[in-house]
Amino acid sequence: MTTLAPAPEPRLQPPAARRVPVWLAVVAASLPMFMATLDNLVLTTALPVVQADLGASVGQLSWFLNAYTLTFATFMLPAAAAGDRLGRRRVMLVGLVVFTLASIAAALSTTSEALIAARAVQGLGAAAIMPLSLVLLAAAVPAAQRAVAIGVWGGVSGLGVALGPVVGGAVVEGISWQAIFWLNVPVALVALPLLLVAVGESHGPRQRIDLLGAALLGGAVALGIWGIVHGNDDGWGSAQVLVPLVVAALLLPAYLVWARGRSDAALPLRLFSSRGFSVANAVGLFFTLGMFGAVFLLSQYLQIVQGYSPLEAGLRTLPWTAAPMVVAPIAGALVGRVGVRALLLVGLVAQTVSLVWFAVLTETGADYGSFVLPLALAGIGMGLTFAPSSTAVLMDLPEGDFAVASSANSTIREFGVALGVAVLTAVFLGNGGQLTPLGYDGAVGPALLTGAAAVAVAALAALFAPGRSGRPGRPGRLGPAAASPVPPATAAAPGH
Repeated sequence: MTTLAPAPEPRLQPPAARRVPVWLAVVAASLPMFMATLDNLVLTTALPVVQADLGASVGQLSWFLNAYTLTFATFMLPAAAAGDRLGRRRVMLVGLVVFTLASIAAALSTTSEALIAARAVQGLGAAAIMPLSLVLLAAAVPAAQRAVAIGVWGGVSGLGVALGPVVGGAVVEGISWQAIFWLNVPVALVALPLLLVAVGESHGPRQRIDLLGAALLGGAVALGIWGIVHGNDDGWGSAQVLVPLVVAALLLPAYLVWARGRSDAALPLRLFSSRGFSVANAVGLFFTLGMFGAVFLLSQYLQIVQGYSPLEAGLRTLPWTAAPMVVAPIAGALVGRVGVRALLLVGLVAQTVSLVWFAVLTETGADYGSFVLPLALAGIGMGLTFAPSSTAVLMDLPEGDFAVASSANSTIREFGVALGVAVLTAVFLGNGGQLTPLGYDGAVGPALLTGAAAVAVAALAALFAPGRSGRPGRPGRLGPAAASPVPPATAAAPGH
């Protein structure tokens, strides 16, 4: 197979002078991204209400989340490549319009199938928002203020994840579950003109978009998730389960053959020659599988078993979901002193302990007060994982690979979220679990222990992570650009 010559790397150019305040550029780039991250978990606390209204099955409940996550993850890399060729602001504007129209369709859904389809299209729009918002922000902000602006952008991203269950609970309790999606419309009407006014157009390397590679990877994950979700309902030996699982198992090696030697592959295989990149992605996959699958189950447990309203349940998850916003910046500052490996190990062990603790508490019928400490421990552990794992992704890689490496890591973590919801739901159902006050007995514990096992695998992978970094700026070491938990602007700035 002929090896394609790598496209020339974009040179960092200072952003063109614009008569726009820096804060306005930050808001313009961050607001759409906030919507995209918020909608990842916004339905979590509203699922029991949606189930009652639409008559959804447990498998369909997981697809209300997975449909969004899968398209979001599958199309991030192709969307970033499309932005490089066609214009990053243009593609992001299209993504925002698609996301908004899909939100309206979700709000108008009267069946589970319609809501799942709308959520999938939402994820498609979000895929064009997430990877391009940071690139556009880096180009719009002067170099002297870029680090602060990117820090705010990263904080807003974490805020969207943390507030998802709370906002979903508040809206569904105060108005209706449909209002969760209607809320995106006025936000988009503000974000669209802001992008046009405050952010300039830019392009990147004009590589061919690897649609076939994206289809092979996305198909493997989507079919695998489908088989796992439907295994308990349809039978693990049934054709409708076995066929998707077998095809998924064949698509992954097919991608490896396709991508070998291709510099324009959706996920270039050369990146995995970096120990930091490989370890960080293994950690990201198993960490998100265990933790976000547990969030899916516990947010419903607080409502169905403990009797809290959606808003009350969302607020009670804050010791877990909000802690990373405080801990992650501290962990980022410590990476250069103590190294990636130590922080990852402490964070992942803390999360493993917390999930085992949750399993014991749920199976013994403990009240909410007993959950506060393990919830805080889980949040602290997540905060200690986010920054060093993002740093490890960029270690041992040239700056020209930073953008694709960060996008690939985001994609793999989104796949982990989808797998976590599917796998832990399958374990829950396989142990006789039902969404009733007594239906969690004997079922939620094994599911949470499965999540704990996944995070423990991530901890084992972290043992192979790089230790302390070398001198800043040395090739193959952790430089100042890589020390930020957010991908550095030098790798993402427009080149044309």
